[in-house]
Amino acid sequence: METKFVKETRCFKVSRVFPPDVNSYNTMFGGKLMSYIDDIASISATKLCRATAVTASTDSVDFLQPIRPTDCVSLESFVTWTGRSSMEVFVKVIKEDLASGERKIAATSFLTFVALDEHNNPTPVPQIVPETEEESKLFETAQRRAEMRKRRREESKQFADYLLTKYPWE
Repeated sequence: METKFVKETRCFKVSRVFPPDVNSYNTMFGGKLMSYIDDIASISATKLCRATAVTASTDSVDFLQPIRPTDCVSLESFVTWTGRSSMEVFVKVIKEDLASGERKIAATSFLTFVALDEHNNPTPVPQIVPETEEESKLFETAQRRAEMRKRRREESKQFADYLLTKYPWE
């Protein structure tokens, strides 16, 4: 079985926060940050499988600190766990006050991607090998998150059976 080290999937993105990036509370739009998160996570996933990688789920986005126009935002992503054709990607968001240099974890996120072959069928991915303490902790706790994802997906499918597809004006 092919393996890759977590560091081979690691990606970084740094952006300034400008006035158009904030909401009426003068904090960064959550949707803008979520777009950054999905973008960088997709790059990490593709670096692992070197194939098309599609978002299967955004398991969580936890907003921990507000991000203001006086900050820059740094995102770091890497693959933390692999299944047969799926990958869990972790994204860490750090805000840095540009005047003081103070840094804080502003958000964390877990996403799941699936690798697809040239016919858009799931294809096997290399197994991931953690090296650092942070990578190992995320790897060790990934199986529990995978089980929760599976349960949530089944519940979502059952719930979807109760939802209407008819427009209100029909």
